[in-house]
Amino acid sequence: QVQVVESGGGSVQAGGSLRLSCAASGYTSTHFGNCMVWFRQAPGKEREGVAAISTGPGRTFYRDSVRGRLTISKDNADNAVYLQMNSLTAEATAMYYCAADINPDCSGGALLSSLGGRYWGQGTQVTVSS
Repeated sequence: QVQVVESGGGSVQAGGSLRLSCAASGYTSTHFGNCMVWFRQAPGKEREGVAAISTGPGRTFYRDSVRGRLTISKDNADNAVYLQMNSLTAEATAMYYCAADINPDCSGGALLSSLGGRYWGQGTQVTVSS
């Protein structure tokens, strides 16, 4: 199995920044999935994918509404994935989840919340106050 742990959430003022971290391990000694994906779920809303990165070539995919403000990146040596969040607004308030996606392909379709084949972390809360 794959273990996924998120960290880095917290409370910030509007316009501030946060960097979320996702550490993955397991599956094999060198492989934990084909795609790492960040999701968020705001109160009363459905979970939605915001960013994804392929674990091999490092191709990135973003939800249209966050492109330019959120940046996903990875560190192969640490099996870690990051989500840099800048110019935050109250609409970014949500529980953010990281998922290791073991589906064979990694593309924009990885942002679909209904897709199976994922190992989920427990989430980290982001609260933006105005």
